[in-house]
Amino acid sequence: MPQPAQASSRGIISRPSNHSVDDTVAKLKAILQSKGVILFAMVDHSGEAEKVGMKMPPTKLLIFGSPKAGTPLMLASPTIAIDLPLKVLVAEDAAGKVWLSYNSPEYLQQRHNLPAELLPNIAVVDTLVIHAAE
Repeated sequence: MPQPAQASSRGIISRPSNHSVDDTVAKLKAILQSKGVILFAMVDHSGEAEKVGMKMPPTKLLIFGSPKAGTPLMLASPTIAIDLPLKVLVAEDAAGKVWLSYNSPEYLQQRHNLPAELLPNIAVVDTLVIHAAE
């Protein structure tokens, strides 16, 4: 049973992972690939920090999406292009716990005034994150 998500008032959902950052990222990549979702980029924030002589806990951002799902959203509300493609931050906190954080689909819907019938196009992020965290 997945652990409950922690939602913030800023529209960010954080879910705990049962794995390291690297293992969580690997699981998320595999899930995206199996669903035919494009991984546009992965930003290794902690790796980049290390290159300039700074240290931070493992922190990686995955940027992914599907033109089939995203295009109707952008046609309905062009400003959502600011928040698309979708993003999931996989980061280890100071206590060594790994979290997956992402924008709440409902937050994005309200922020960009998206029609309710298009919410499933971005709500899939919840399922992706739950499976990656297991």
